[in-house]
Amino acid sequence: MTANKTSTLHIKELLSGVSEHGSRHLNEVETDLVQTNILLQEAIDKLSASFMAIHEAVSAQQQTVQALAAQCKAPAELVSALQSQAEQVGLHVNAAVTGLQFQDMTNQLISRTMRRIGGLREVLSDVGADSGGIPAEMDHAALAARLERIRDAMHAKSSALESELWKAVCQTHMESGDIELF
Repeated sequence: MTANKTSTLHIKELLSGVSEHGSRHLNEVETDLVQTNILLQEAIDKLSASFMAIHEAVSAQQQTVQALAAQCKAPAELVSALQSQAEQVGLHVNAAVTGLQFQDMTNQLISRTMRRIGGLREVLSDVGADSGGIPAEMDHAALAARLERIRDAMHAKSSALESELWKAVCQTHMESGDIELF
C-alpha cells in the first residue's frame, strides 16, 4: 500500500471516528439533559405543592388563633401582631413560590442545549458522510480540496447553528420585573 493511500485511509478513519464517537457522546449528553429536566420538574412541583400546603396550614392556624383571640378578648396589639406575622409568612411563602420560577429559565437553557446537540450531531453526521466518500486512491491535492470542502461545510453549519441559538434566556415577572440571563 502506498504512503498516499495509507494517509488517505487514516484521514478517512479519523473523520469517521470523530463523527461516530461524537454522535455517541452527544446521545449520552442528550439523555442526561432529558433526565435532568424531568428531575427538575418533579422537584419544582413538589416544592410548589409543599409551599402552598404550608401557606394553607398557616392560614388555617391564623383563623383558629383569631377565633381564640376573639373569644378571650385578646388585646388589640396582640391580635395585630398575630395578623402581621401571618402576613409575613404569606409573603415569604409567595416569595419562595415566585423564586421557583427559575425553572422557566432552566428549561430555556436545556431546550437551547438540546437544539445545539441536535445541530452538532448533524454537523458530525455530515462529516462522517462526507468522509465516507473519500476514495483510498485520492491524491494529496484532491484530498486537500475535499477536506477543505468538509471544513467549509462544517464551519457554515456551525455558524448557522450559533446564530440561530444565540438568544438571551428571559424570565418575565420574577419578583419585581424582567430578568435576562446571558
